[in-house]
Amino acid sequence: MKEYWTSLASLLGVFAFSQTLLQALFPPELRFASAKLFHRIFHCFSSYCYFDITEIDGVNTNELYNAVQLYLSSSVSITGSRLSLTRAVNSSGFTFGLANNDSIVDTFNGVNVLWEHVVTQRQAQTFSWRPMPDEKRGFTLRIKKRDKPFILNSYLDYIMERASDIRRKNQDRLLYTNSRGGSLDSRGHPWESVPFKHPSTFDTLAMDPEKKVEIMEDLQDFANGQSFYHKTGRAWKRGYLLYGPPGTGKSSMIAAMANYLGYDIYDLELTEVHNNSELRKLLMKTSSKSIIVIEDIDCSINLANRKKNNGSATAVSSRGFYDSGAGEMRGGACGGGSACGEESGNSITLSGLLNFTDGLWSCCGSERIFVFTTNHIEKLDPALLRCGRMDMHIFMSFCSFPALKILLKNYLGCGEGDLDETILKELEEVVEMARMTPADISECLIKNRRKKEKAVNELLEILKIRAERNSKNGVLRGKIGEGGEEVEEEEQEKRALDSDSPQQESEIEDNCKEEEKTK
Repeated sequence: MKEYWTSLASLLGVFAFSQTLLQALFPPELRFASAKLFHRIFHCFSSYCYFDITEIDGVNTNELYNAVQLYLSSSVSITGSRLSLTRAVNSSGFTFGLANNDSIVDTFNGVNVLWEHVVTQRQAQTFSWRPMPDEKRGFTLRIKKRDKPFILNSYLDYIMERASDIRRKNQDRLLYTNSRGGSLDSRGHPWESVPFKHPSTFDTLAMDPEKKVEIMEDLQDFANGQSFYHKTGRAWKRGYLLYGPPGTGKSSMIAAMANYLGYDIYDLELTEVHNNSELRKLLMKTSSKSIIVIEDIDCSINLANRKKNNGSATAVSSRGFYDSGAGEMRGGACGGGSACGEESGNSITLSGLLNFTDGLWSCCGSERIFVFTTNHIEKLDPALLRCGRMDMHIFMSFCSFPALKILLKNYLGCGEGDLDETILKELEEVVEMARMTPADISECLIKNRRKKEKAVNELLEILKIRAERNSKNGVLRGKIGEGGEEVEEEEQEKRALDSDSPQQESEIEDNCKEEEKTK
């Protein structure tokens, strides 16, 4: 036994001496250079190249890491047998991901790539102002060398776009409003948000089907038109004007647009914005893929038609109608009985609002939609109605027969063959003359939604009473234009657009010159 331990000690001594001799002959620098040379030789003969994408780049989170994680979570790409399952905050769906140190093969345009999720323990940290996670996470991308230019130029951009789409679909949409008086929240943002849960869709929207299809196609062309807008040199934005009587579904239309495209909504309250500079800052803090809404623009601040206010402008002082310093038009008298001008501290000008929607500042972002609503289009200045600011004008009319059938299906579940032909014919005859809004008809159906026959009969009686009263009072709808728009409303819009004539522009210039002479 003693001889055994003696022999073992001798062997250990020889091993220690050999190790000391190797360290003396091959110092750490030489060993490191040898390993580096070996890796270079190996990579020269290898047909693959590797890219590491770490979770944290220095002290900042690597955006590409999050994008790859989301992309690999899509059901199309997942083929692994061991997956992680998560659900993010404000998310409406579950997210699958690669488990620690697992790998997956993905295919992009016929090219196979290998992703590996590498997770290792981080070494003990020294003092740091920002503590680092205990685990070091990252993805390793292995591709063939001949595919390197193709992958780096196209595949990574595709991953970023797909991740953005997945993030938008999984997360709940948000409804933003500007903070009171331009104040900032705890994160330094001027917008406050709540989850957007409005259930309105184009399927439930009470509107002529042909008009809805036209709007949906226009929205889809816009969302898919990035290359077109870049090629034509136009900012990637679009403006919509929703006008018509109250209760015709303008707010429901906005919600349907947001749900259709998956965009967030920024509800801009102009009465809380003090000046043009603050308006620009609010625009800069909006995100892409969003809808910026200004409801009842004719009532928020005074941006009335200049043509109609020319007469009163001379009676008041020109200084009250124009900004004497810059020649920009100011609001003189408020609509809807609200205070304005210097009394309310609001100095937004028409020029500032136009720059907000169609100026240089409107290009500070992409894929944004501006939606304006009004009950009186004739009160708006023609400069706001031009293409580039309000590209598509959508008239929200009284309830038509096609829209009535949608309401009957929504509230009562009545399809085409569920109602008697005689009742349908009577409804078709009186609904146009009754001039009832979808909101009024919806209220009639809600009260008796559990008794379908009673609801339809009661609605028919109400429509007949309204139609008879309108006939006696001489309230005739007149001729109906294409898409259900009234000729009278169309004429009002044409007059509003045509009123901004060269003669009017010359009158504005003359007023400005007279003001300069009086100084």
